[in-house]
Formats: sequence, structure tokens, C-alpha cells
Amino acid sequence: MKKEVKNLLDSAQYDLDTAEHMFNSGRYIYTVFMCHLALEKALKSKVEEITGKTPPKIHDLEYLMGIAELSPDKDIENFIAEITNLSVVTRYPSDFQKILKDFSKERAESILSKTREVFQWIKKFIEL
Repeated sequence: MKKEVKNLLDSAQYDLDTAEHMFNSGRYIYTVFMCHLALEKALKSKVEEITGKTPPKIHDLEYLMGIAELSPDKDIENFIAEITNLSVVTRYPSDFQKILKDFSKERAESILSKTREVFQWIKKFIEL
């Protein structure tokens, strides 16, 4: 595995582990933020692998999925769209108290669980 691909994938795993820690400490907004970041870096590792170039410095997971030439099923596709939109809210909350309520323990746990699943799905396409 190319050094740059491994670096991005290792960083993605670190971010997923951080999402777990944020969840366990009750920091649900950051759980969601780190879930998005983990998937972003996992996708960028695939982009690096197939293009041989540094991936673009963007956060749009749907766009990265296209560059990575991955074809998710409808369930994963919907989740990628959802978490891409949620990441904007976590970065730039217009109503912080509302976002605290919106990202309940149950919602964060659901997002974390789905992120783990999608993360593993992406990894199976990367030559380890």
C-alpha cells in the first residue's frame, strides 16, 4: 500500500476511534463531526489510491465517492448524503442549543453505528 494511502487510512481510523470517545463522553455533536471526518479521509485514501494524486481539499462525501469510483447501494448513498449535510451543521451551527437537542445520544449512536458500517464498506475496496 502506498504511503500516502496508508497515512490517510490510518488517520481515518484514528478519527473513527475519536468519534467513539466523543460518544462515550457525551459529546454528540463532535461524534457526528468525527464520523464525517473519518469517512472523508477513508474516501480520500481510495481517491489517492486510484488517482495517484493528493485528493481535493473538500468535505463533500458524495463528490469524493464519485472520484473514488465507488457505487454504493441506496442505503449507503442516503447515509452519505445525510452525514455530508449534517457536517455543515456541526461546523457552523446557527442555533447551538437546537443542535445540542437534535444530536441526542440515540441519534449520535445511530450515526456512529452506520459510520462504522460504511467505513468497513469503503475499506474493502482499498488494496491493503
